[in-house]
Amino acid sequence: MAELGRAALVICLGLAVYACVAGAYAARRGRRRLSLSARNALIASFAAAVVASIVLVVALVRHDFSFAYVAEHSARRLPTLYTLSAFWGGQEGSLLLWLLILSAYSAAVVLINRRSAPDLVAWVVPVLGGVAIFFAFMLVAVSSPFDTQVAPADGSGLNPSLQNPYMLIHPPLLYLGYVGLTVPFAFGIGSLLARRADERWIVATRRWTLAAWGFLGIGQLLGAHWAYVEVGWGGYFAWDPVENAALMPWLAATAFLHSVMVQEKKGMLKIWNMLLVVLAFCLALFGTFLTRSGILNSIHSFTESPLGPWFLGFIIFVTVASLSLIYLRLPLLRVRTKLESLVSREASFLYNNLLLVAFSLTILWGVLYPILSEAVQGEASHVSGPYYNFFLRAFGLPLLILMGIGPLLAWRRTSVRALGRTFAWPAAVTLAAGGALLAAGAGSSVPGLIAYTFSAFVIASIVVEFVRGTKARKAVAGESWPVAFSSLIARNRRRYGGYVVHAAIVLLAIGIAGSSAYDTTREAKLRPGQSMEIRGYTLTYQRLVERQSENAREIRAQVDVRRGSDHQGTLSAGKNNYPVEQQTSNEVAIRSDFLNGEDLFLIAQQIDPNGTVFFKVEVLPLVNLIWLAGFIFIGGALIALWPDARESRRLAERYGYVAARA
Repeated sequence: MAELGRAALVICLGLAVYACVAGAYAARRGRRRLSLSARNALIASFAAAVVASIVLVVALVRHDFSFAYVAEHSARRLPTLYTLSAFWGGQEGSLLLWLLILSAYSAAVVLINRRSAPDLVAWVVPVLGGVAIFFAFMLVAVSSPFDTQVAPADGSGLNPSLQNPYMLIHPPLLYLGYVGLTVPFAFGIGSLLARRADERWIVATRRWTLAAWGFLGIGQLLGAHWAYVEVGWGGYFAWDPVENAALMPWLAATAFLHSVMVQEKKGMLKIWNMLLVVLAFCLALFGTFLTRSGILNSIHSFTESPLGPWFLGFIIFVTVASLSLIYLRLPLLRVRTKLESLVSREASFLYNNLLLVAFSLTILWGVLYPILSEAVQGEASHVSGPYYNFFLRAFGLPLLILMGIGPLLAWRRTSVRALGRTFAWPAAVTLAAGGALLAAGAGSSVPGLIAYTFSAFVIASIVVEFVRGTKARKAVAGESWPVAFSSLIARNRRRYGGYVVHAAIVLLAIGIAGSSAYDTTREAKLRPGQSMEIRGYTLTYQRLVERQSENAREIRAQVDVRRGSDHQGTLSAGKNNYPVEQQTSNEVAIRSDFLNGEDLFLIAQQIDPNGTVFFKVEVLPLVNLIWLAGFIFIGGALIALWPDARESRRLAERYGYVAARA
């Protein structure tokens, strides 16, 4: 089995090399048959990656500990689903997942676009092949999941924090996002190599970029919920380098998705869009590098890791080569169209872009600073939460208000009269909301009050846009209000799907502001029968309960919860001890009160042999809006992604090709 896995990876590497070298030669010389051959090789590499992946999955399920990877990341007592998740639980397996998803994306994207943009796909194939070469080479020559050994009696198990249902889907979603950003990168670079300056590469990759961006967004929200229910510290985002690794490319991709609308509509920002797509892809590579190179532990772990130097070299190569190509094609990318007014929709998109990129680079500096300080001074200087929180407010609040302002502005320029008429209702709602919030006591946190007020403005502007569009549709088509509303969205899916996503971001902002600016925390050491109070709740510690699960010994402190005279139930918080992994994890208890819009969060931080427990309790207002935002985000992304036959025909007429089903 190990030999079959190695052979599949070697074949995958060979096919990727052929697709890259032969594809580049064919594209340059105009050899159509050779170009088709290179494309077929790229598609065949997917089959080879599937075979290698099946071999690893079978080894995990059969507990074949002669595979060093299986022995290091699984055990006989590990539940089957977590045994399967061990596929991406380690370094080599996650690289194989990268290659599998990359080859799947590559095969799909070249097949779908082979007729709509054949001259562009001819150059995309070698670019995708070049990226595949790196990951296949790493798996073949540097860090193979098919290394063998004398099989031990049992494996080392899986990290307890990964033994959670969210870990079955959170990493694959992030990888679908990371790898998905390869598609717009490949098409952008392919268009430069083909010396094309039109928007065909953007049209061909719009939905692929949206999908990758959506996967990254949902993956991060699932990761936040995993941290909330599993890690046991009372929060959902700690500005950890691994969390930042996913946030940075998502911010860059968000900027790109907004910026391409300006290029499609006005023919502007061509250079900027190329830079953004390169930035998003390089940050995706950097995120994988952070989590798999060993550099997060220390600079010494990085130098000892077989992956670290290779990854760093590849990122540098991609960055330098891409920027050099953009520089060489500057005459092709320059446009005569200029920004006509600072008060216009394209100007608001530009402001949005600058803030998103600035925030992304600020996070990047926060991640790099400890690494660079250790490399230069020999001692890491850590960047803490206040650094990130400051820039979250500095960039996040202006971004929030821009979400409400941008859609209300006209293209090219907006007159003062039109501006006043358009902003009347949102401004009135904002003033009313601000007054109500002050009366309710929200002024105890100025950033929280600003976030709430700005959120009210954005929601009002979104409602105004939907009402205005539905009213116009009703007047033109003579439809009823419900029919006019649904047909408005159906005929403008990208625009109104974007507004739904904006609504999700507003709910996310409200949830973050409420749970971070207005939370309450109490700590107490209790013996059975003793109580503590927090924000109207009375918690009484009753007893300790122990039980044995399939792979862990569980100990729980049972706590009775009352609010006034009303009994709210019992919470059980404690710890799990994993004998195979020889680790202990916190297991929190959460009571969600949807009526009052808050969570009661209970942590048993320390359990003494005599039965005394040190509890930490938090009351987090509006935190559930964060998870609700995830569902609305998915809905908005699906609306924007949904194929539109009329749009495809319009684009086909503009660029003179057969409409692609993308």
